[in-house]
Amino acid sequence: PMHVYDADKLSGNIVVRSTKSGEKLDALNDKSYEVIDGAIGITDDSGLIGLGGIVGGISTGCEDDTVNVFLESAVFEPMRIARAGRDMGVSSDARYRFDRGVDPEFTATSIEIATRLILELCGGNDSEVSEVVKAGKDPEWKRSIHCDPAYTEKLCGIKIEEAQQIEILQSLGFTVDGSDVYPPSWRGDIEGKPDLVEEIVRIYGVDKIEPVSVRCDSAVTTAAETLNLSRARTARAAMCANGLNECVTWSFLSKDLAEKFGSNDNASLTLTNPISSELDQMRPSILPNLIEAAGRNATRGFADVALCEVGPIFRSVKADGQDYMAAGIRAGDKVPRNWTGGQRSVDAYDAKDDALAVLEACGAPAANARVSRDAPAYYHPGRSGVLRLGKNVIAQFGQIHPAILEEMGIKQEVVGFEVFLENIPAPRNKGTAKPLLQLSAFQPVKKDFAFIVKNDVASDDVIRSAMSADKKLITNAEIFDIYEGKGIEDGHKSLALCVTLQPIDATLTDEQIEDVMNSVISTVADKCGGVLRG
Repeated sequence: PMHVYDADKLSGNIVVRSTKSGEKLDALNDKSYEVIDGAIGITDDSGLIGLGGIVGGISTGCEDDTVNVFLESAVFEPMRIARAGRDMGVSSDARYRFDRGVDPEFTATSIEIATRLILELCGGNDSEVSEVVKAGKDPEWKRSIHCDPAYTEKLCGIKIEEAQQIEILQSLGFTVDGSDVYPPSWRGDIEGKPDLVEEIVRIYGVDKIEPVSVRCDSAVTTAAETLNLSRARTARAAMCANGLNECVTWSFLSKDLAEKFGSNDNASLTLTNPISSELDQMRPSILPNLIEAAGRNATRGFADVALCEVGPIFRSVKADGQDYMAAGIRAGDKVPRNWTGGQRSVDAYDAKDDALAVLEACGAPAANARVSRDAPAYYHPGRSGVLRLGKNVIAQFGQIHPAILEEMGIKQEVVGFEVFLENIPAPRNKGTAKPLLQLSAFQPVKKDFAFIVKNDVASDDVIRSAMSADKKLITNAEIFDIYEGKGIEDGHKSLALCVTLQPIDATLTDEQIEDVMNSVISTVADKCGGVLRG
């Protein structure tokens, strides 16, 4: 608990007081600190010369030419030291010890020992020693703990004779008076009966505790795995099955990169003591870490990568400010060059396919999801989308914005997706078995339509409108061509739509097919303003 001042550098008397916010200290660790309010300050007439229990100031530090010294042997409140050191981000040898508590009975002895050592090693015949000055009052450290020897067996399942327990405690400096045990001054960590049992058992031998099986013969009636953990495991399997390689990246990144990926709460999500200056912000998305990993692969000659990760992202420090995500990226070529000439780069539809694969594996009704264009700004505005169930966002996907990739030093196209695992609706059926596959014995009928709609009409809206025309017979609808140009009015486009009709009870007649086609035409006209192209 010692600190040594150069007595010739002190101005007046030493005063211990609470610090005031804004005070500054040039410390012995060659750093300067702006002190918080309420820390333990060591001062003289010149001002702040040290932080009690944490670090001393350079203004009164000893050097090679120091002649006269002033010794300090102190006891400080551990919680106050720990709080001040944490809030100021100071980690020191002194704080390490004072955080855990020093022996209050050793302060007087330590100053005598230190004085003797200085006289023996540094003093001469004319050395003088001043009197000891005491400030403050001794802390109340004496306490008794009521302990029953039978409690050891109850807590640890090991029977130790009472006499042996008493002998072990006494050998460790404890005083035993009947059922009351008094810890020594240097054992501030002993607070209750379990602490005493721990001391007894560690000396007696933990290896002497007989092992007990934790297996249970009775059947487990409920799953131990939570829904989120189950979805995380399922999402990992689905992404890997789709050809992505799982990664485990940091949960933080640089502040500048976090801003580009939607961080809107920088102050509260900034780390006080980051492991690196480039990792000082909690991540708002998993994608930037995966993109950086793809960039490192590209610089080593592996440009075509597909990476994924399941983990948390952080929007704020509030209780609901954390989301659990399944995310992935693809970079480079989806199909490498080959003799058939089928080479192509990754695109937004590859990311959409990955997102749908995760959603379907997790039990989400992906086929019912609606696609909107309001993806976050770090996606390409024209090559991205958001998957929704009503107002509930369950996934987002698309090409990463080229401007962001350029700033990150990525020279190839990157597409990505993010699935909000916690936003997926819980399954209605508690069972895990898939429903029985029922196939119709009748041949499906496919009919093509071409509708002229305005450019701002989404293809997904046209598909949904067509399928709603007859929910019993129409099993699928998909766009197979989009045309703009000669013959089409400005501001409009032609969407070619293939609708599949699946009869269930009997083969469809021409009249039935005609009725369904007319229903499709009228429904698309009512809901999307589509006109059948002549």
